[in-house]
Amino acid sequence: MQQVEDRWSTAVTKRDQYGMELVLAPQFIGVSATGDVTTRNQQIAALFVKGMPPESLEQKVVSVRFVGEVAIVNGTYVLTWKGEKGPILEKGIFSHVYEHVRSNWMCLNSQHTVVAEVDTGAPVPKAKHGDSGSSFHLPFIYKGPNTTQPAGASVAQPQQ
Repeated sequence: MQQVEDRWSTAVTKRDQYGMELVLAPQFIGVSATGDVTTRNQQIAALFVKGMPPESLEQKVVSVRFVGEVAIVNGTYVLTWKGEKGPILEKGIFSHVYEHVRSNWMCLNSQHTVVAEVDTGAPVPKAKHGDSGSSFHLPFIYKGPNTTQPAGASVAQPQQ
């Protein structure tokens, strides 16, 4: 599935309509990190808008679950584009639902969530003492240094 995600990333950054048609199913629905809902045709049309992001897209598969001819892929992404003050770097997580059609995996549904966005044209704030250094917050696993949950408390127990 990583190869499919790589083909998608390459098609986006090279503005390759045919490549996108091979990855996105005709009934594709995508929900962007900003909440915009788009179809396959809208995704392809966006490739030809001058100055439209992204400059680069890297998607890394973290997990894949297969249910018959359907694959549910979760992973992380790094997206860059030109902002008013310089390059913008966006990091996030995604969920893609694929269907196996005639020996090809085609995406039916896509959902992206931004985890961090950095304007690389502006100075990046330094991490405070005690920061985990992790760019992702994993709910129910690590609450962070400012958690209100007592150490050793079970995640399943409600906080009081």
